[in-house]
Amino acid sequence: MPTPGKLWLTLRGAGILVLILQASCLCGSAPCILCGCCPSSRNSTISRLIFTAFLFLGVLVSIIMLSPGVESQLHNLPWVCEEGAGTPVVLRSYIDCGSLLGHRAVYRMCFATAAFFFLFTLLMMCVHSSRDPRAAIQNGFWFFKLLVFVGITVGAFYIPNGSFSNIWFYFGVVGSFLFILIQLVLVIDFAHSWNQRWLGRAEERDSRAWYAGLSFFTLLFYSLSIAAVTLFFIYYTQPSACYEGKVFISLNLILCFCVSVIAVLPKVQEAQPNSGLLQASAVTLYTMFVTWLALSNVPDQKCNPHLLTNGTVLAGAEGYVTQWWDAPSIVGLIVFILCTLFLSLRSSDHQQVNSLMRTEECPPVLEATQQQQGVACEGRAFDNEQDGVTYSYSFFHFCLLLASLHIMMTLTNWYRPGETQKMISTWTAVWVKICASWAGLLLYLWTLVAPLVLPNRDFS
Repeated sequence: MPTPGKLWLTLRGAGILVLILQASCLCGSAPCILCGCCPSSRNSTISRLIFTAFLFLGVLVSIIMLSPGVESQLHNLPWVCEEGAGTPVVLRSYIDCGSLLGHRAVYRMCFATAAFFFLFTLLMMCVHSSRDPRAAIQNGFWFFKLLVFVGITVGAFYIPNGSFSNIWFYFGVVGSFLFILIQLVLVIDFAHSWNQRWLGRAEERDSRAWYAGLSFFTLLFYSLSIAAVTLFFIYYTQPSACYEGKVFISLNLILCFCVSVIAVLPKVQEAQPNSGLLQASAVTLYTMFVTWLALSNVPDQKCNPHLLTNGTVLAGAEGYVTQWWDAPSIVGLIVFILCTLFLSLRSSDHQQVNSLMRTEECPPVLEATQQQQGVACEGRAFDNEQDGVTYSYSFFHFCLLLASLHIMMTLTNWYRPGETQKMISTWTAVWVKICASWAGLLLYLWTLVAPLVLPNRDFS
């Protein structure tokens, strides 16, 4: 059986070989231009997908670092740990083993990912078309971006432990709060596009089946929300205790009912004919999901069946225990992946959402140009941003930065590093998520009433 050191050298050699083979496809303005491996696509879409792949790569590494098998083997690598077994070698480094294990690995990996996207957030400010020299950096040089990403990641694991985890925890709290709001905006946008597309098909084909489909999913989302509220009261409350949880559940239920009524008011329908109960039901279900995440962090065993009774041990020579794969975290990870992919692929005609997400509708003049370029470049990427960008480069990277912080908090259950080598749940996580659900409902309410409150303002 190969030793951990030999296994590492083998994997490293294989990784270098793969990078060399793929270098030709990663150095162009878009990988598919040279490889011809993709169908005709917009250059802007391909760039967003590849940047999202960088984010998912960081998530994958974080999940691997949380697996018990990897954690136990890292203690045996002589080139990593000061206390590692074996004869001294020249390549021995001075990285604390704890920085490579469990929540510390997640913190450092997500710090590297956030730093990478923060760099591009600053670099891509005020880029208005692909003719800007910085647009070439946005849409190309992928191999060198990968090198930068790997370099930042390696450097992140050399950060001294000290108070890094405690400080970065609060950065994660703020970033995750903002990304929860972005997820809600994406849910609104998805429901709006869905509603408009099915209504359009119903009118084109003069079929009531599309109306029945919209009604079915609206009732399904409201039914799931009501079922969630019932389960919350059963599992997260007690008859003579858990008063905070009862207030949170009841208040969010009332607020969801209010925004659902407002969504179908005649005045709102007159200003926004495409607004309806499908969007309201999707927002209600998402609000219940965030409420569930909040309740799963209540630091009281009687009111929270998901709470780890003994905490989560940070590091130890005989093994490592990190339990992030409970139901709220797994569902949160799935929602995160879907929302992040939608963020990379979305093309919306919702004016308020485009204003919030810093994206533009595709001008009609550009559509004909894109079709011509698409025919000429069959199977390749084409530039669709010569006359103007279709999304804010800087804001897109800022969203991925927030996504890095959000997934960091998700994988660590929002548990704060304690002074006794344990991860502990706090009320901070509960209040942040509950406040995010309230802020999200207010944000949705604003998308409904904004044209009524400011009738003279052009939201496009």
